Amino acid sequence: APESLMQALEDLDYLAALDNDGNLSEFGIIMSEFPLDPQLSKSILASCEFECVDEMLTIAAMVTAPNCFLHAPPGTEEIALTCWRKFSHPAGDHFTLINIFNAFKEASANSSSQCNDEKWCRDYFLSCSALRMAEIIRAELVEIMKRIELPISEPDFGSEENTLSIKKSLLSGYFMHIARDVDGSGNYLMLTHRQVAQLHPFSSYYNTRKIPEWVLFHEFSVSEDNSIRVVSEISPDLFVELVPQYYFSNLPPSESKDILQEVINHLSPVSTTKEEQK
Repeated sequence: APESLMQALEDLDYLAALDNDGNLSEFGIIMSEFPLDPQLSKSILASCEFECVDEMLTIAAMVTAPNCFLHAPPGTEEIALTCWRKFSHPAGDHFTLINIFNAFKEASANSSSQCNDEKWCRDYFLSCSALRMAEIIRAELVEIMKRIELPISEPDFGSEENTLSIKKSLLSGYFMHIARDVDGSGNYLMLTHRQVAQLHPFSSYYNTRKIPEWVLFHEFSVSEDNSIRVVSEISPDLFVELVPQYYFSNLPPSESKDILQEVINHLSPVSTTKEEQK
C-alpha cells in the first residue's frame, strides 16, 4: 500500500539510511549488509561507537530467532516463571535474553551430548531449537561484521558502563519504539501512534511490583492483546540525548511529549532559545 511505502521511507530517513535525494546514504549501504530490520542494523552499527558489539550481536540474534520461551503446560505456569526469573536482569528483557543465551552456551559447553542441551532447556521451559537458531544467526552476524571490517568490542556484560552503552545502542535504532506507563498500572501509551499496550506475559517485568515508567520495546503485537514484546527500561534523559530532533518535532502532541520537551529545555535552555529564534 502507498501509505506503508511512505511510512517505510520515512522510517529509513529517520534512521539516517537515506540521503537528500532519497537514495541509500553511505550509512544506509552499510546497514543493508545485515539481513535484519533496519532498526536492528542501526543498533548494531551504533554499538561499534558505544563499544558493546558483542552484547548487541547476542540481542540481535535472540530477537531474530524464534521466541525462546515455551508455553508452560497447564498447572506448571508458576514453576516456569520461577525458572525464567533466574535469568531476569533488572535493566530489562534485552538483557535477560543475553543472560539466557550465555547460560545456554555454558550448558552446551559443559554437556557431552545434544540430549543434555535439550534436557537443560526443558528444565527451564526454554526452546532448544530457538536457542540453537540464535547461535547460528549470531555466528552469521559475526561473519558479516568481519567481512565489512567493523570492530567487535570485547565482552563486558554486567558492568554499569556496558549496560548504559547497550541502552544507547538500542535507542539509536529503536527511538521510534518508545512507550510510557501513563497511569502506573502497566497501560503503556506509545509515543508514535498513541495506542495503548500492555506488557507481554513473557516480559521479565510482567507481574512484578515495580514496572518502569518509560520503556523501549522490540515489537508491538495487535494479535496478542495489544502487547509490547521484549521491553527494557530507559530514562527520558537518555531518549532526548539520542533521538533525532526532527523525529521528535514530528511526534503527535501528548503529555509524554510535553514531559520530554521539559527535559530538553532543562538540558539545554540556551540552545532551545536559539532554536526558537531561528
